[in-house]
Amino acid sequence: MFSFCTDPSTLPDWQWMACYLTTGKHMSIYWSVLTVLTLLAITAPIALLFGFGGASAARSHFAPLRWLGQTYISIVRGVPEIAFFLFFVIALDQIIEYLRHKVKCPDWSQPIWQGNDFVVCQAAKMPLGNAPQWVHETYGFSIAILTFAIVYGAFAANVLFGAMRAVPHAQLETAEAYGMTRRQTYWRVLVPQMWVYALPGLSNLWMVLIKATPLLFLLGVEDIVYWARELGGTKTPRFTDYPHGDWRMWYFLALLVFYLAFTRVSEIVLARIMARLTHGQATAGGEAQRKATA
Repeated sequence: MFSFCTDPSTLPDWQWMACYLTTGKHMSIYWSVLTVLTLLAITAPIALLFGFGGASAARSHFAPLRWLGQTYISIVRGVPEIAFFLFFVIALDQIIEYLRHKVKCPDWSQPIWQGNDFVVCQAAKMPLGNAPQWVHETYGFSIAILTFAIVYGAFAANVLFGAMRAVPHAQLETAEAYGMTRRQTYWRVLVPQMWVYALPGLSNLWMVLIKATPLLFLLGVEDIVYWARELGGTKTPRFTDYPHGDWRMWYFLALLVFYLAFTRVSEIVLARIMARLTHGQATAGGEAQRKATA
C-alpha cells in the first residue's frame, strides 16, 4: 500500500487508482491468479498419469483390468463436468470422514446417516473445526486438484488409448519377431511413438483445462472469476474508502486478456514440443520438416 493512500478522497485520479489496485482485497485476486496457475501445474501431470493408467488398463489383456479402464473412461466422460464436480467432492469428503470416524470413534453408538444428514464425531471431521484457516484452504484445494485430475484424466485416457491404437501394428509385430517381450514392446516401441499421435488431442485437452479453472468456485476455492465478480460489483462509500459503480465488465475484460495471453503462450510451447516429437518421424509433421530442411 502506498504511503499517500491515507485519505483516498483527496487524491488525483491516477493515485486513487493506484491505491485502489493495491488494497488488501485486491491482493486476493492477485493471489488467486497464482492459485489458478498452481492448479494447472499440479493437475496436468496428475491427470496425465490417470490418463496413462486408464489407457493402459483399457488395452490390457487381463479382462477385469480392461473392464475397469474402459468403465473409468466411459463413466467420467459421460457425466457432465459440473455434476461430477459437485457429486465427487461431497462423496469423497464423506468417505474420508467415514473412515476417520471408524478409526477415531469406535464407541460411537448413533447411526452415521440420520435421514438426510451425515453425522460423524468431531474428531473425524476433515478438516477439524478448530484447524487454522490455511488447513481448510489447503484441504479444499487438494480436493479440487484430485477432482480435476480424475475428470480430465478420463479424457486424457481416451486420447492416449486412441494414440496407442494409431501406432502401426506392424512395428509391434516386428519388435516381437526380434524377441522382445510384450512388456519390452510396450515400453520401447509403443509408448515412445504414441506421443506423436496423442499430442494434438492432449493439446486441446490442456486448452479445455485452462478454460475450466473457473469451476474452482464450485469446489469452494476462491478463484479469479470469484474475485472479479466480487471486486467489480458496485461499492458504496458506506462500506469502502474506494466507492465505484459496476466495474465487472472491466474486471472480466482483464480476465479475457489473461486467458487469451495464457492460451497463446501455451500454443507456442505446444507447437515447439510437437515439432520436436515429429522430428524424424514418419508422420505428416516429420515429412514437412524434412522438406523444409531439404
